[in-house]
Amino acid sequence: MKLITTEGVLHQAMREWRQDLHAHPETAFEEHRTSAKVVELLTSFGLEVTTGLAETGVVAALKGNVQSDRAIGLRADMDALNLQELNTFSHCSKHKGKMHGCGHDGHTAMLLGAAKHLSENRDFAGTVVFIFQPAEEGESGAKVMCDEGLFEQFPVDAVYGMHNWPGLEVGCFAIHSGPVMASMDVFDITITGQGCHGGMPHMGVDPVAVAGQLIGSLQHIVSRTLNPLESGVVSITQMHGGDAYNVVPDSVVLSGTCRTFSAEAQDLIESKMQQQVRSICEAFGAAGELDYRRIYPSAINDVKHAAICADVTQALVGERQVKHDLPPSMGAEDFAFMLQERPGAYIWIGNGTAEDGRGLHNPYYDFNDDILTLGANYWVTLVQSQLALP
Repeated sequence: MKLITTEGVLHQAMREWRQDLHAHPETAFEEHRTSAKVVELLTSFGLEVTTGLAETGVVAALKGNVQSDRAIGLRADMDALNLQELNTFSHCSKHKGKMHGCGHDGHTAMLLGAAKHLSENRDFAGTVVFIFQPAEEGESGAKVMCDEGLFEQFPVDAVYGMHNWPGLEVGCFAIHSGPVMASMDVFDITITGQGCHGGMPHMGVDPVAVAGQLIGSLQHIVSRTLNPLESGVVSITQMHGGDAYNVVPDSVVLSGTCRTFSAEAQDLIESKMQQQVRSICEAFGAAGELDYRRIYPSAINDVKHAAICADVTQALVGERQVKHDLPPSMGAEDFAFMLQERPGAYIWIGNGTAEDGRGLHNPYYDFNDDILTLGANYWVTLVQSQLALP
């Protein structure tokens, strides 16, 4: 099967689709225009299209020229961020406070390009399921799709995902055998003391002082109780309490996030946090309550399927351009829920060196249109590999 060329009509079409999506960003479960555009294009390619999973999700199945029970799923996320774009180019966001700051516009365009090319070149045996997922950014759209029967309605043997990666050179891929993205847990700690006059702290129980003790103590969970060979993060990202200069408040709330690569580390961190919140608050005469919520599990690649992706990318760009030594990211990815349902792998495609730190989730970020063809060809080559003709 021939591949897509950078000089061809399809590359230009992907560029136009991507820039149109960038100009019209939509956030979690509100991707109505995006979804409609995806449906329109997939239908024009002659694919069977299903809508309604996770509200705005789109799934399309494409059968090869040779009948087979084999099927694989290819997934792209579609949602944008609640972020004010600061770029001034012609395709910058037209929606105030919303921006494609993570490259999901590019992910969608690459998978659309692969769908079009494969619809015109069906020399494979089996079925490709194209999954266009909403609400990746913190809203668990992948889990909703799975809970609503994605893989019962579209049974696949394996599922694959891909994310652009600023800082990784154009023409390169990164493959992880095992953990690739961290779990994401969030927490709120409410410390309740007894309010009093700021000049008479002995008349009350100061929850701000207790919060200071607790913040320092929580950092010891990773440094002194987690195995040093494991990775973990406990970050306090919000502090709320008090309204006046001369009043000790009744309560303080600390909020933040925890990141790990294993369920065992998650269990340890949550347990130690519960213990410290209770004991430290009690020691100072306050009451502490921890609300700990597990949002995304860690995305863990199946070893076999990571090797498949390595072979496919090496065939595309050469062995030296496929990186196996990049550390996994402490960022989170809800594709993890799909990897819990089916074996597969999630890889990174180089988006180029990030200028001035303008990486993912930055108001100046923009997906690199020069990698659209390479990303689409990865999907095409993966289909060739996994649904090879007998």
